[in-house]
Amino acid sequence: MRRSTQKFTIAAWLTTSTLLLSAAAAVAQAGNPSNTTTTLPTANLAAAAIATATTKDQQAYCQYVTEQAAATRDLLRTPSAVAGVTQPNTGLPMQSVWGISSSLANIRKAGLTMDAAHKNCELYKAATAAQQEIQFALPSLEKQALQHRLELIQQASGKLDAVIAQTTKMVDAQNITRPMLFALETTKIKLNADRGDTQSKIAALYAPDLSARPLKDLVAEKQSGEMNEQKALSKLNRQNNWDVALSVGAHQQINPVAGTGAYGEVTVSYNLASHAINKHLDQAADAYVNWKSAQEGDAARNAEILRQQVAATISAQESRLKSLRNESQQVESNLQLVGDSDTTAAFDFRNQLTSVQLLLGIEIGDATFRLQRLNEFLKSNY
Repeated sequence: MRRSTQKFTIAAWLTTSTLLLSAAAAVAQAGNPSNTTTTLPTANLAAAAIATATTKDQQAYCQYVTEQAAATRDLLRTPSAVAGVTQPNTGLPMQSVWGISSSLANIRKAGLTMDAAHKNCELYKAATAAQQEIQFALPSLEKQALQHRLELIQQASGKLDAVIAQTTKMVDAQNITRPMLFALETTKIKLNADRGDTQSKIAALYAPDLSARPLKDLVAEKQSGEMNEQKALSKLNRQNNWDVALSVGAHQQINPVAGTGAYGEVTVSYNLASHAINKHLDQAADAYVNWKSAQEGDAARNAEILRQQVAATISAQESRLKSLRNESQQVESNLQLVGDSDTTAAFDFRNQLTSVQLLLGIEIGDATFRLQRLNEFLKSNY
């Protein structure tokens, strides 16, 4: 009866193997979210939808992977029913057979499939968390800087209003000419334009609340998740190297009809290339981790690119701040030269210097704040 048992379990075995490979492929492919093209921070409305749906996305993905793995688990651990007709090669009459068959390797694969799905879910969460941190790091810093700039503009506007009020009184008293007042009003227009432009930039930026954890920890967790997932998949693949299959059932002669008899079969199989296969699987896991570390678009690579961008921005802000401070010193020197002189020309020059000083104060305060926040970001995240 050995031939009949093997004959009627082939279809079930092919179905099991196909679904298992499909689930494993889905786990491996879906657990690699960084294969999708990832760009560094840009201010766009689409980013808002991505960040808002991150948690729901993670939950939906994990449910998808878990349900698919559960379907494969149930198929693998449930015995297969077999039935059919066979013609023994011993010359005996045709017989009908029925029974069940099960596989120890399949039962083992059932648990490993679920473990691989859970590891895949953990990896996806870690990868998307790291990617979101990288994607919105610079927009978040930019939004903070713009909000601080609004405060600087408001302070400068208040000081300028006081100077304009004093100058207006002198114009009304005909102590100075109206063109002197117009120069201050021109500065007021510049401040209002700067305020409007800054508010527009803030409105165009989306920056969700980011994790308080350092970026280096998020990337390390993602890389650890990749290693754990590869180990889980490797264990699953290793189960193909051996198997212990059990088949039991009954058979009955068809023509002429004879009594029913029972049959049983235990088959042990082992792949002679198991050692080489396992070696390649280990090497594949190491190669996968190395590839992800160097892959363009991966979180680890993007984190390094972000660090380089921040470092370059710090250098640019330092040069900007140095230049602004030099200009501010020149303005301060000219103010000291004018002193308390009460001539019309001195008053006009002093107002012009004050206007320039207020505008420089905004730029210096903005550059200083940006430089401070960028240095803090590097220190806390790398």
